[in-house]
Amino acid sequence: MITDRITKTLTHKSRMHQIELERLGKLGEDAPLSKNAIVIEQTPQIVGMNTLLVNQNTSKEDFIFYFDRLTSLLIERAVSCMEFDPIDVTTPTGHHYSGLQPSGLVSAVVILRGGAILENGLHRVIPDCRTGRMLIQTNFRTGEPELHYLALGEDVSSHKLVMLLDPQMSSGGAALMAVRVLVDHGVEEKRIVFVTYTAGRIGIGRLHSVYPEVKVVVCRLGDDMQQRWLEKVYLGC
Repeated sequence: MITDRITKTLTHKSRMHQIELERLGKLGEDAPLSKNAIVIEQTPQIVGMNTLLVNQNTSKEDFIFYFDRLTSLLIERAVSCMEFDPIDVTTPTGHHYSGLQPSGLVSAVVILRGGAILENGLHRVIPDCRTGRMLIQTNFRTGEPELHYLALGEDVSSHKLVMLLDPQMSSGGAALMAVRVLVDHGVEEKRIVFVTYTAGRIGIGRLHSVYPEVKVVVCRLGDDMQQRWLEKVYLGC
């Protein structure tokens, strides 16, 4: 009797979650992209690298090389979303230079397992970047994202910029949960930047319908329900 009651409750909860995702998807489908959805400029060089990545005949070595290059550009764009403070320094020739420095600590959270393939690019830009981990998997019975593992710094709420790393965003369900976890740990919404190689408009719309101040930095807009493939090619498994 108790088991039956729990099953019915979980089924109802799952159905409500699916209805909410459908509602958010409709909002995302109808609304234009938010100003906080940042698609990096599609220069001929960027389009050329994208062409190599989606070409099934590209070797694994070339795929990794160009993906890491694009990841570095994405991280650089994401870091530019934070505030910088003015600073005066003395050059090796004894002159003064008025420059800028980050206003606080920048950190990243890898959404496993796919987000791990963005780490090479991350450390090219910020070699000593503090990095957390979270594992979110979709329940194949209910379609709901579930948090299975979490490792964050105790002071993550004080970081000026927290990047969430995941190479693909389709429905936006995992992204919603990842942002919610950070918000629950005291990270301000406006300090979160979701960094991804490819995302669908509906997924981005769903995320911004709930968390409008979160920034999304994306290299290429793709299909809304595209299957995950990037980590399989990059990791070879």
